[in-house]
Amino acid sequence: MSIEGNRRGTVAIDGKMICGSGKDKLRAYHVVSAFVTENHLTLGEICVEETTNEITAVPELLDLIDVKGDIVTADAMSCQKKIVEKIIDKKADYTIGLKQNQPALYKDTEDYFKAFSADIPSKTTIEKGHGRIEKRKYQLLTDLSWLEQKNEWKGLNALGCARSTIAENGEILEFMRYFITSLTNLETFADSVRKHWAIENQLHWCLDVVFREDASRARKDNSPLNLNVLRKTALNLVSQAQYKRISKKRLMFRAALEPTLFLDILFDPSSVSPQK
Repeated sequence: MSIEGNRRGTVAIDGKMICGSGKDKLRAYHVVSAFVTENHLTLGEICVEETTNEITAVPELLDLIDVKGDIVTADAMSCQKKIVEKIIDKKADYTIGLKQNQPALYKDTEDYFKAFSADIPSKTTIEKGHGRIEKRKYQLLTDLSWLEQKNEWKGLNALGCARSTIAENGEILEFMRYFITSLTNLETFADSVRKHWAIENQLHWCLDVVFREDASRARKDNSPLNLNVLRKTALNLVSQAQYKRISKKRLMFRAALEPTLFLDILFDPSSVSPQK
């Protein structure tokens, strides 16, 4: 049963390779993280040898963290029966991408939305910025009486669809994504789909661009993983600080020059206000 309600956290799960950590015959570390999108906090992480090992790593990661009452989001690699079962057993909800790694379920979902899209409730949003206009249409189908595989997926209450239409530089691009979810509320579903991208934009992108993680040449012993944890901790502290609306990179530079600002960010980042 879905446990929807207000003030729920969204925990996005995704993996990232630390590209510069490879050495000799040792592959670069691939780290799967659980990221709370509302406060930019990494709840936990687990290291795997290869990208495909995320499938077995996600249940182990879920065992390390408390997600009770939250919404867990993940990409299509985590669209596995054991993973959704683990999420429900942890008393959480899920929104997980659906692609052709589940061919029968994907085909049934795609065919239904194409045939009956006009009859399915929808929510549309429009965003303008960075020289482009993006229109997103979210749909949630809660009547799954026709779906033969429904009982094979624990907690499955609905199938979702997100259609993105992007107008940029005179071109129009359209993307269609499908999801399995235990949610039954369209607004909550749409919010969870949108928030999942925070792990890419607010965590992985910041690690690469702000902290230059992939350019790091730390390879000895566990140093790549230790530094990964420290970067995520620093990122969370900097994200909580609001200082004259400057970028994270500039804020860290200012903190290196001003010991008082550095101590404020380290011990009480919420006290770092725009007026300071």
